[in-house]
Amino acid sequence: MVKRLEHFENEICSAFSADSFEIVEEIQELWSGYGHILRVNIQGGAHKNIIVKHIRFPAQQNHPRGWNSEISHQRKIKSYEVELNWYKQFASKCNQGCQVAKSFLSISKTDEKLLLLEDLDASGFPVRKSKLKLKEVKAVLNWLAQFHARFLGSAPEGLWEVGTYWHLKTRPEEWQKMPDSKLKSMAAQMDSLLNQAEYQTLIHGDAKVANFCFSEDGEKVAAVDFQYVGGGCGIKDVAYFLGSCLDEEQCAFFESELLTYYFSCLQK
Repeated sequence: MVKRLEHFENEICSAFSADSFEIVEEIQELWSGYGHILRVNIQGGAHKNIIVKHIRFPAQQNHPRGWNSEISHQRKIKSYEVELNWYKQFASKCNQGCQVAKSFLSISKTDEKLLLLEDLDASGFPVRKSKLKLKEVKAVLNWLAQFHARFLGSAPEGLWEVGTYWHLKTRPEEWQKMPDSKLKSMAAQMDSLLNQAEYQTLIHGDAKVANFCFSEDGEKVAAVDFQYVGGGCGIKDVAYFLGSCLDEEQCAFFESELLTYYFSCLQK
């Protein structure tokens, strides 16, 4: 059930010089029952619709795969603090080449947070996709390259020191559940090599296809969901993104073409 926002009425109306507002629709529930993303109609203000990310920490965690723990809960709490910091300190530095939603206001209380964002649907990015054409894959790779170039050498102050949704230090439970394999035995070495790579930047951290919004023609994209933004080498985002929209056979077939394209965009 969507939690209503009347107790934020003064802050929301004041931020937009509005008379009132109403919830138009629930776009989605946040992972593990931590709140909702809502489309809200602003009445009497300069903006017709905005997106509200409403975070409420549940009394009982409900992970869909059964990975409920205090470690997981604390990581989620920090992820929302990181996202608020991202929009306060870094998002305005993104240009049209790596577009993100404009942030209007953030509110943080003990067990509740609110993030008010531009509605990307109304800004020319109304399409969501799960499977991509090659030109759409390249559109996201171009976004990633421009994002990584934009923040090359930036310190992740207020963000995750090591960005990404999946990395070894924050995933001890998942690592333990892995069957014995060469991949599992080399995980620490691989993690160390990635963290010590020469060219560090800010990475999106959860660059799956579901977190990109497309223009109608598929040639432009904007990104959402910055809960796991932080320091790292850009290839982490690239690998995670390609794995989210291509199967293994496609990854192997297009590997050279897509990596060449990403690095050419990065070089520019």
